Amino acid sequence: MSARTAPFPTPFLAAYDALLARWPVPVEALTVRTAHGTTRINACGPADGRPLVLLHGGGATSTLWFANAGALAEAGHRVLAVDLIGDPGRSVHDGAALDGVPGLLGWLDAVLDGLGVQQADLCGHSYGGWIALEYALHAPTRVGRLALLDPTQCFAGFRPGYLLRALPLFLPHRTPARARAYLDWETGTTPGPDPAWRELYALGYADFPASPVVTGPRPTPERLRTLTTPVLTLLAAHTRTHDPHAVARTARHTLPQAEVAIIPATSHHTLPMAAPHDLNPRLTTFLTPTHHP
Repeated sequence: MSARTAPFPTPFLAAYDALLARWPVPVEALTVRTAHGTTRINACGPADGRPLVLLHGGGATSTLWFANAGALAEAGHRVLAVDLIGDPGRSVHDGAALDGVPGLLGWLDAVLDGLGVQQADLCGHSYGGWIALEYALHAPTRVGRLALLDPTQCFAGFRPGYLLRALPLFLPHRTPARARAYLDWETGTTPGPDPAWRELYALGYADFPASPVVTGPRPTPERLRTLTTPVLTLLAAHTRTHDPHAVARTARHTLPQAEVAIIPATSHHTLPMAAPHDLNPRLTTFLTPTHHP
């Protein structure tokens, strides 16, 4: 079994807590124990609001949602921002290995069970978007609405150049400088990521957990067409992960009932934080139960 049993160093935890303190609404720290370890959930919004599970991208931590959580909570949602198990954050993977995609989806089943959530809306960014989509296909009755923010491996593969740039993050002797350089390249000429979040991301990758990243193939068009959950897909105009226009075309063709839009002046990593004036109204409108595409 490969798992992280030791906590992250103090600088990472201090940076995590400082960024979480910037959320504009009171945050409740929840934990759920599963067979794989202890999962941290940062919750906000009315306790009786409709559950909205936020799934961050790889290495981003649930603190990523600092520019969105307030608007989502004020719209009446019970926001449940999860730290992915085995990823940088306050979740601790000290139990069983996830053992592939079924194990990852079973972990999320257990987290929702532990929170007492029978059905929730899901919003995922990047790798979290792939998890959210796979979970909606896995347990369609548990997902009310599905929002995907520049999701990877959902409608298209990675650009080869992006993979070459990302590869050093997974090699031995990781350093914060390597992670910073990768983020700076990906954001390109767009406004860069929030400096505090950039530093948290860099510190996390410097001591990345031993737990292997669980990935899987893209859902086939046939599988995607079985999805009846309402879907919103928002893409970053300047993402270097994939071609956003090609992804938009594929998403519209495969899921003709889905809403698809490209958000200007954003990159893959900065989409949740760079344009909240555009992103948040789109999310809150879509997630309103009376909304119809």
